[in-house]
Amino acid sequence: MNAILPLIVVILLLMFAFAVLRNGLRIVPQQQAWVVERLGRFHRVLGPGLNLLIPFTDRVAYRFDTREVPTEVPPQVCISLDNTTLTVDGFLYLQITDPVKAAYGSSSPMNAAMQLAQTTMRSEIGKLHLDQALSSRQLLNTAVAASVDEAAVNWGIKVLRYEIKDINPPPEILRAMELQITAEREKRATIARSEGLRQQQINTSEGQRQQDINVADGRRQAEVLRAEGEAKAIELVATATGAAIRTIGAATVGDGGMAAMQMQLAKDFIGQWGALAKAGTTLIVPADLGNVGAVVGTALRMVQPMAPTLATPGPAASVPAVGPS
Repeated sequence: MNAILPLIVVILLLMFAFAVLRNGLRIVPQQQAWVVERLGRFHRVLGPGLNLLIPFTDRVAYRFDTREVPTEVPPQVCISLDNTTLTVDGFLYLQITDPVKAAYGSSSPMNAAMQLAQTTMRSEIGKLHLDQALSSRQLLNTAVAASVDEAAVNWGIKVLRYEIKDINPPPEILRAMELQITAEREKRATIARSEGLRQQQINTSEGQRQQDINVADGRRQAEVLRAEGEAKAIELVATATGAAIRTIGAATVGDGGMAAMQMQLAKDFIGQWGALAKAGTTLIVPADLGNVGAVVGTALRMVQPMAPTLATPGPAASVPAVGPS
């Protein structure tokens, strides 16, 4: 019995020492902050690593995670400026920056920040119309984050950001919006088709107008070239005719020229009457056309007035008499 008693005392002393060490030595993990109270009052904040406390006097009252904490904001009903109800939910990203204020500034700092985010969201949506609320997510996120961050300074919390998850209008509003979007798209499609048809007609008319201008210009140039060619041809013919007449006139001045001219003219006259007989079935002729001598005499008399001017001075050339054959 006397041998067992010292062993019990040793065991009790070891247990007491273990309890003292257990309460006096604390290892704080990384990215955590522990608030220590001594005799019920705030003493200090323990940082990451090994920390020494006074057993039975100091105690860890609060343990905080200093990492970014995403907190889901439950769905809530908000009313827009045009009296449309919207169901809005989101996520609030918080971080504890002051463990002392987080421990003693509010009994539940995370819940307080979430409630403030909900009331701020209702207030901000109440300032906007339905279309503005649906298209202004970034504006709402910034407004809620700024408002909560301003109030959370006293709670030792930093609001990093707020993100809207869903904004859901009532089903009847959704159907009306779908009909409006469909009508707007049909309107834009109709306008686009009409603009395309208008542009097509403009392009077609411009092309036809340019084609008509090109055709008219080509015809004008062709007519000008044709007229210039005809004028040139007439000029050449007139020049050639004048040269021929001068040559004939010069030839008639010589000996026997007038007689040769009269004989050629008589021959051409008879040939032309023969050609007229071949050209058609009906022909009006002089009554004495059967008298060939009279016809030849007529042809010879046509050039007789020219003799005094064309022939040189001297005895008149005698014309053989042509009588009836």
